[in-house]
Amino acid sequence: MGLLEAVLLGIIQGLTEFLPVSSSAHLRIVGEFLPSATDPGATFTAITQIGTELAVLVYFAPDIARILRGWWASLGKPSSWWKDAPHEARSRAKLGWLIVVGTLPIVIVGYFAQDLIRGAFRSLWLVATVLIVFGLVLAAADWWGRKGSTLNDLTVPHGLLYGMAQMLALIPGVSRSGATIAMGRTLGYDRVSAARYSFLLAIPAVLGSGFYELSTAVLRPEVAGPFSLFDTFVATVIAFAVGWGVIAWLMRYIQTRSFMPFVIYRLLLGSTLMVGLATGAISPL
Repeated sequence: MGLLEAVLLGIIQGLTEFLPVSSSAHLRIVGEFLPSATDPGATFTAITQIGTELAVLVYFAPDIARILRGWWASLGKPSSWWKDAPHEARSRAKLGWLIVVGTLPIVIVGYFAQDLIRGAFRSLWLVATVLIVFGLVLAAADWWGRKGSTLNDLTVPHGLLYGMAQMLALIPGVSRSGATIAMGRTLGYDRVSAARYSFLLAIPAVLGSGFYELSTAVLRPEVAGPFSLFDTFVATVIAFAVGWGVIAWLMRYIQTRSFMPFVIYRLLLGSTLMVGLATGAISPL
């Protein structure tokens, strides 16, 4: 697979990472229709996600800085600090700790499920199925979810549930943002709060996975997939630029609009993929 294909996949990664449509599914599907007709692989996908996650760091830089200051200030403090500290400081510290808690499920499962992530999880039958199923889950959560809670209401149990939802994104087609936003809506958070926490929660897991896979690509290139490091770097830079624009658009969009267009898109894509697989036009592996 060459540079032009990597550029195209970088654009797709940037366009789809933050929308609840699954960037990993799109990279997996589009790879089948490129001239090389090859799965880009889990390593390429994870590394390019470094680019989109850097876009999160840039876009939410003020929020992230405040959370880090609050979290750092709480380290080693006795329980009395949580009672006496200003409300704003406690809220920032709590959010920082809940991001840590919410990251644990995907780290643990991701570490022990490497064979599945690189193999069975990349079956297009599974991708098509979860595109449809989790599209319906997102629709139900967005339609019936209560709309009053903000991140100030986030609790440890909710943080863990967010983390469990994020863990499901190890399967291409689930969508990290789609799963965590659906969980947030189910738990009663408004759309903007659910999306904001989804993006913040992803930072440690995505960067950790990306740099782990980057080290794999350097040390074990035979399992890194079909792209060279240079091609992957170019795709990652493009994913960063495109992803930043998508975040800015999405955060404006969800202030007044629902996730239903993305649900419809997921259902159409999953159904089309199933037809292609059933007729033999597309190979599942």
